[in-house]
Amino acid sequence: MRPGDHLHFTGSAIRAHRTRSLLTGLGIAVGIAAVVLLTAIGEGVQRFVLQEFTQFGTNLLGVSPGKTETFGVSGAVISNVRPLSLDDAESLTNIPQVRAVVPAVQGNAAVEGNGRTRRTTVLGTGPSVPEVWQIEPALGRFLPDDEPRRARAFAVLGSKVRSELFGTASPLGERIRIGGETYRVIGTMQPKGQMLGFDLDDMVYIPVARAMAMFDRESLMSVDVLYTPGADADQIAERVRERLIARHGSEDFTIVTQDQMLEVLGSVMDVLTLAVGALGAISLLVGGIGILTIMTISVNERTAEVGLLRALGAGRGQVISLFLGEAVVLAILGGLAGLSGGGAIAWLIGFAVPGLPVQIAWDYVLLAMAVAAGIGILAGVAPAMRAAGLDPVTALHDE
Repeated sequence: MRPGDHLHFTGSAIRAHRTRSLLTGLGIAVGIAAVVLLTAIGEGVQRFVLQEFTQFGTNLLGVSPGKTETFGVSGAVISNVRPLSLDDAESLTNIPQVRAVVPAVQGNAAVEGNGRTRRTTVLGTGPSVPEVWQIEPALGRFLPDDEPRRARAFAVLGSKVRSELFGTASPLGERIRIGGETYRVIGTMQPKGQMLGFDLDDMVYIPVARAMAMFDRESLMSVDVLYTPGADADQIAERVRERLIARHGSEDFTIVTQDQMLEVLGSVMDVLTLAVGALGAISLLVGGIGILTIMTISVNERTAEVGLLRALGAGRGQVISLFLGEAVVLAILGGLAGLSGGGAIAWLIGFAVPGLPVQIAWDYVLLAMAVAAGIGILAGVAPAMRAAGLDPVTALHDE
C-alpha cells in the first residue's frame, strides 16, 4: 500500500465518524490543555517568586538572632541569651570580601507630616541600604554614615508614604513626627513594589539605634551581609559564623545564604510544577482509555472492511499500521487542539489577572505532546493486533 493510500484510508476513516473522532480527540485535548495551563501557572509563579527573592541581588546572606534548630522559630520573635547587637553588625564589615552590612529593626508607628497622619512600617537601618538592597533615592539622599548610637534624627520616606503625606510636593527638609519623635526628611525612595506581600514603598527609614530605642528592643531583628560577586557564599557564611561565635561564645544565631533560600524555593516550586503537570497527565490517561475504547469499537464495526483488505493482499503489518495510524492521528490532533486551547486560556488569564504570572513551560508541553502520541500508539496496539489477526474469510462473511 502506497503512503498516499495509507494516509487517505486513515483520513477517510476519521472523517466517516466525525462525532466519534471529535469526542475521542477531545479527551486528549483536555489533557494537553490541562498540562499547558497548570504548568504555565506553576512556571509563572516560580519565576515570579524567584524574581521577588533576587530583586535585592544575589550576593547576600542573612543573620538573625536565635538558633532555629534549637528553638524552632526565628530568634527575631523570641529572646535569646545574647542579642544580635550593633557591635556585632559592625564587626562583620571587617571580614574579607564583605562589601557592606545592613542591620535592621522593624516596627509600626504613626507618622505625622504636612497636617496628615498615617500609620505605617518604620524600618531602622544603616546607610548601606541603597547598595545592599539595590534601591536608590528618588529625591535627596539616604541616611548618612553617622556613628550609629549618635545618629541624627533624619528620615527617608518610601514612595507611597511620601505620596500620602505630601502629595506631589517635595518633602525635603520638612519635619515629621514618628512615634512621637521629630525627624527631618532628607530623601524619598524610588518605587520598589511588594515582596511576597510586604510593601516596600509603604515604609519610613530611620537610623537603626533610634528605631531600637523607639520599639524598646535590645537585639537587631536581622543583619544582611553583602559580599563580593564571585566569592564563595559558604566560605563567607563560615567566616561570619566564626566571627559571631568568637563574640557570643556559642552559636546562638542563624545564618541563611540566598543560595540556600533559592535552592529550597526552587525544589518546592519544581515539586509544585510537577504536581500540577501530573494532574494534567491524569486527563491524558483518561483520553488514552477513550482512544482504546473507540478503536476497539472501530475494529468491531469494520471487521468486513479488514477482511476485504486482507483478501486484496494487505499484510498483517499494513493492517496494524492503518489502525495505529488512526489512533496516533487522533491523539496528535487532540494534542494540537489542547495546546492551542491551553495556550489561549493561559494568555487570557495573564491578560485578565496581571498579578497572576503565567509562563508556558515548553519542556512540559513537548513532553505532554510526546506522551499524547505515545498514548495513541499504546491505545491502538491491542485493537490493531486484533484487526490484523482476523481471518479474511470469517471477516468477509460478516459483510
